[in-house]
Amino acid sequence: MASLKDLRNRIASVKATQKITKAMQMVAAAKLRRAQEAAEAARPYAQRMQSVLASLSDAVKGSDEAPHLMVGNGRDATQLLVVCTADRGLCGAFNSSIVRLARQTAIRLQNEGKKVEFFCVGRKGYDMLRRDFGNQIVDLVELKEVKRIGFTDAQQIAEKIIKRFENGDFDVATLFYAHFNSVISQVPTAHQMIPAHVEDEAAETQAASDEAGAVREYEPEESEILADLVPRNISVQIFRALLENAASEQGARMSAMDNATRNAGEMIDDLTMEYNRTRQAQITKELIEIISGAEAL
Repeated sequence: MASLKDLRNRIASVKATQKITKAMQMVAAAKLRRAQEAAEAARPYAQRMQSVLASLSDAVKGSDEAPHLMVGNGRDATQLLVVCTADRGLCGAFNSSIVRLARQTAIRLQNEGKKVEFFCVGRKGYDMLRRDFGNQIVDLVELKEVKRIGFTDAQQIAEKIIKRFENGDFDVATLFYAHFNSVISQVPTAHQMIPAHVEDEAAETQAASDEAGAVREYEPEESEILADLVPRNISVQIFRALLENAASEQGARMSAMDNATRNAGEMIDDLTMEYNRTRQAQITKELIEIISGAEAL
C-alpha cells in the first residue's frame, strides 16, 4: 500500500498535469475560431474552382490539347498518396485517423498490383507511415515553423508534386486530410488531384447552371486557360486541405485536452479518497496502540 507521502506527491503531480491540459484546452479553443473561419472561407472558392474546371473539362474532353494534369497520362500503375497531418501530437485520433485511411488505401492499391509512394506533409504522418512504408516515402514537408498557413505554403508543395508528375515519377496523386465538421467531428477525406477529379457537387452546380440557360464564353481558348488553371487548382486544393487540417487539429486537441482534464479531476478525487482512507487507517492504528499500551499498564 502506498504511503501518505507517495499519495501526496502523486496528487500534486496530477494537479500539475491538469493545469497543463486545461491551459492547452484554452489555447486550442482560442486558435480554433480563427482556423475554423479560414477553413470555411476557403470552401466556396475551392468549390467554385471545381465548378469552372467541370465546365472547361467538358469543352476539351477528348481533345489532344487537354493538359496532362487534367486528363492524366493514361496510366495508373504508380500512385502517389499525399498525406497531410499535423507536426504535433496531443490531438486525439486526428493524425491516426488520416494515416489509417491512407494506409488502407495503400494496401488496397498494392493488392491490385499498383506501386504506391507517399508524400508526407506533417511530421506525425511521416512517423506513423515510416514503420510500414519507410522505403516508399519520397518526400516530407514540415510546417511546424509556420504560425499561419498561407497560399504560398500550399503552392510550394503543389510545385513539388507537379514537378514529380512531369518527370514521370507517378501517374495518379490522391490527397488525404481531415474535413472539419465540428469540434467533435473531423472526417478523414481522400481527394484525387491528378488527374483532376471533378467532385459530384461541382458537377451538380455546373448542371444546374446549364439548366438555367447560363452560357459561358472563354477568352482565350479553353485549353490555354486550363494550362494555367489546373496547376493553380492543385495549389488551391492543397491549401484547402491544410486549412481544414488546421481547424480539425485544434478541434481535436480541444476535445482531447478537455477529456484529459476531466480524467485528471476524477483521478485526483480517487487519490484524495485513498489518501483520506490511508490516513484514517493510520490514525486508528495509532489509537489502538495507545489504548492497548494504556491497558497493559
